[in-house]
Amino acid sequence: MNGKMKVAVMNKVGEMGYEERPIPKVKNKEVLVQLEYVGICGSDLHYYETGRIGDYIVKPPFVLGHEPGGVVVEIGKEVTNLKVGDRVALEPGKTCGKCEFCKTGRYNLCPDVIFFATPPYDGVFQEYVAHDADLCFKLPDNVSTLSGALIEPLAVGMHAASQGDAHVGQTAVVTGAGAIGLVSVLALKVRGVSNIIVVDIMQKRLDKALKLGATNIINASETDAVSKLMEITDGKGCDLVIETAGTEITTNQAIHMVKKGSNIVLVGYGKTGMMNLEMSLALDKEITFKTVFRYRHIYPMAIDAVASGKINLEDIVTDIFEFDDIQNAMDSSVKNKADIVKAVVRIK
Repeated sequence: MNGKMKVAVMNKVGEMGYEERPIPKVKNKEVLVQLEYVGICGSDLHYYETGRIGDYIVKPPFVLGHEPGGVVVEIGKEVTNLKVGDRVALEPGKTCGKCEFCKTGRYNLCPDVIFFATPPYDGVFQEYVAHDADLCFKLPDNVSTLSGALIEPLAVGMHAASQGDAHVGQTAVVTGAGAIGLVSVLALKVRGVSNIIVVDIMQKRLDKALKLGATNIINASETDAVSKLMEITDGKGCDLVIETAGTEITTNQAIHMVKKGSNIVLVGYGKTGMMNLEMSLALDKEITFKTVFRYRHIYPMAIDAVASGKINLEDIVTDIFEFDDIQNAMDSSVKNKADIVKAVVRIK
């Protein structure tokens, strides 16, 4: 396809703008996708606010966005799994396929991954993107491209639940009720966890967690989270904590909350990357810590969960912004975190 497309770019910290760029040319194994929705992730906001995450430093103009859903409008010569008109969710990371991690199936740990909106690679706040056909997953007729855009964060939650060996009969705690915390709730439900308790300091987010299937909520701004959890569980504690807030406080709370021999899954990134943890108590309890870096082999499972009706992803969305309103979309998501739980940009 020839022509130009509109691209939203981060010109500097806190400032968005637009550029006109050529529509990408598809290679033999790629498809061209006309994007319809792209989610705003916490990492997008972090880059927008600070210009970096750890060693990943933005060099403007930079394109944010890595949670895309759209429609195939052109296919490469060697593509056989998709056709023009297919609606797809795009897995945003292209790995090398040759390293030990790729060859052993742990491709999310590939050191040479090209991942949307992770410097130096641009993201997809734009009208079109060319992407490997094998990383574009066809959506069933009853799954919208809005849900398709949300498959990416859902994959994180499902990987977290898998890492924690979540299963029927457990009581699980999710600390942090942002988008990743909420998709973790959905993932726990799919795996049959009996009781799901969500902890946060923002009531609107906790209310959203209840709507999505949490059995109990704890507002940690109003009560001691550990004491309340013990009250809810009759002093037994929980079998699993999925920690998505990324703070020292909530991670230490998790150590106090879990039963002996239980799992804590660390998902959230803290601002400094450093924490002082109560390791003596963790050792006494023989806690297993697992961590999450993105996901692997999750997209087909996540799409099936949505298509079967087990998960309604659109319920996590609180705000939809138009593509022409990208500055307001980013500013509002930064300044209004108490009300905006999950924002999505409508590209088309």
